[in-house]
Amino acid sequence: MRIFHPLERVVRRWDAIFLALTAVALFLDPLFLYIPRINSRHGCVIRFDGNLVITATVLRSVADAFHLIRIFFRFRTGFPAPSSRVFGAGELVMDASAIARRYLSSYFIVDLLSVLPLPQVIVVAAWISGKTRGSRLLTAIAVLQPLIASQFVPRLFRFYQLSQKAISTSYAVRKAAVARIWVTVFLYVNAAHVVGAFWYSLAIRREMGCWRAACRSRPGCDYEAMLTCGKDRSMNYTSFLNQSCPRGGGSDFNYGMYADAISSGVLESTHFSDKLLYSFWWALQSLSTLGQNIKPSSNNFEICFAICIFVAGLLLFSLVIGIIQTRMLASTIRMEEMRMKWEGVERWMASHFIPEELKSRLKRHEEFRWQRDQGVDIHNVLQSLPRDLRRDFTRHLWLHLLRRVPIFSILDDEQLDAMCELVKPALYTEESYIVREGDRVNEMLFIMRGRLQTSATYGGRTGFYNLDYLQAGDFCCEELLSWALGNRSSSADLPISTTTVQTITQVEAFALTADDLKFVASKFRWVNANKLRHMFRFYSHQWRTWAACFIQAAWRRFRKKKLADALKPKEDRLGDASTSVGQQPPSLGATIYASRFAANALRLLTGDSNLKETVPLPPVSVQKPAEPGFGDDEVQSAEEL
Repeated sequence: MRIFHPLERVVRRWDAIFLALTAVALFLDPLFLYIPRINSRHGCVIRFDGNLVITATVLRSVADAFHLIRIFFRFRTGFPAPSSRVFGAGELVMDASAIARRYLSSYFIVDLLSVLPLPQVIVVAAWISGKTRGSRLLTAIAVLQPLIASQFVPRLFRFYQLSQKAISTSYAVRKAAVARIWVTVFLYVNAAHVVGAFWYSLAIRREMGCWRAACRSRPGCDYEAMLTCGKDRSMNYTSFLNQSCPRGGGSDFNYGMYADAISSGVLESTHFSDKLLYSFWWALQSLSTLGQNIKPSSNNFEICFAICIFVAGLLLFSLVIGIIQTRMLASTIRMEEMRMKWEGVERWMASHFIPEELKSRLKRHEEFRWQRDQGVDIHNVLQSLPRDLRRDFTRHLWLHLLRRVPIFSILDDEQLDAMCELVKPALYTEESYIVREGDRVNEMLFIMRGRLQTSATYGGRTGFYNLDYLQAGDFCCEELLSWALGNRSSSADLPISTTTVQTITQVEAFALTADDLKFVASKFRWVNANKLRHMFRFYSHQWRTWAACFIQAAWRRFRKKKLADALKPKEDRLGDASTSVGQQPPSLGATIYASRFAANALRLLTGDSNLKETVPLPPVSVQKPAEPGFGDDEVQSAEEL
């Protein structure tokens, strides 16, 4: 049969299932202690609660069946050889006999002890037998208590092992911390559930102790007959027990820590939810207050039980509070560091009389950076890593983002890997200016999240204003790429921005500086120049603006030429008419023709004819963007545009 790898997906999936089922089993085992109850009408122990017997037995049997599947997986799952674990995970042992020997000598006894169906056998045997009352029932209760405890401990041990394995193999640190908190809270709640079940069961035995003491003080009292609820009908045991062991108190018998169970009537309740919730509340209160509400009697076993409650409450409560405080302290320390840093910045701004508008902008930027990085300087962390590990991290962080940039999508993985080490993250708050028109451009920005707007006036020319919007996948400051592709590009002669770029929302981006773009430009020279040129022009907003202005100018020239061509025949006819009349005064027909020509020309200018023409705008000459040098033939191709 197949031997599974311990980190295989199917094994990890079954481990998660077993962890959940073990948690369910920890909740099911104490339910057997709620099965017996006292008959409120006759004042004696009645037979087991049949519905609870069936429910607890079936659910526990299903959980045991899945636990047997886990035992099977333990026999078929490999393990790392201890002798080979010098570095790393070590060599994996896949031999079935070696796996069986190792499992049989380690945790097989623990798993077998926890899966034995002893509680089901005892409860069902007592339930189906004819003698479900009296001393036989007390014997079954007395046997169930240590049996449940003996199986609960190994189940709890295996649950703790599985939970720690799941937490240690989690790849998300935050999820692992939250899971550790939930596991601790579950252990605390389950401990209250177990303590409440034992408290209920021991309260019944304590009630039986009061009956036994009352029977001994009465001549002719048969304790066995009293427990069988009236085998001897001549004796009125109900009134006798109500006088000797009253429910509301007043008895000489000391119930100790079980007095609440006796006086509340929970032992006589026929509703399982009442018994469960009241017992759970009492146990949770006792664990949380470290047993301060407990007043035990002089019974040694009762005192030991109270001590166990105190110790368990102290350990579990301290564990829960400690883990929660550790989690909160980690966040508080980072927030305190941020607060102290910001107080220092505020003192510096106050001493230099920084205006409130700049203060608010700086505060928004720091808050945005804190929300994004949680106070961790990712750039410094990556720079401190070894080269191979840093390369893997940068590849994971930036490769998929670089592929989203259209002009980088044609590069191969090796070239993109080299670019990943050059990328620097950039964060901007809303309404921040990234670059203004006329400033020098020192980095090219590629947007990951957020929206920006670009505006251009081309030197403040009258009648021209271009507005465009950028979003995730776009880029800006492309003048720097054309500069980097030039053969004579120098760091002392950076290009001038032709647009003003301002954020609309919070923006996350990555930037490439001028020197880094030179390296990127060297990679572009090895790809298809024509394809890359057309892609750059298509996604460049400067080229789009120039193309729009170029099309508008061409359209105006076409409309102007078409208007001139439409008016030329009529001008010729008017000229011929004027020549024919010579020096003679103009006739009525010529006058009418001239008026019609003037009216038609006026309609053409005002847009009343089919050839609509708007009032001509002043011509705008937009400078053509610089051609990026993607290859040797870029100059010739640019002239063909």
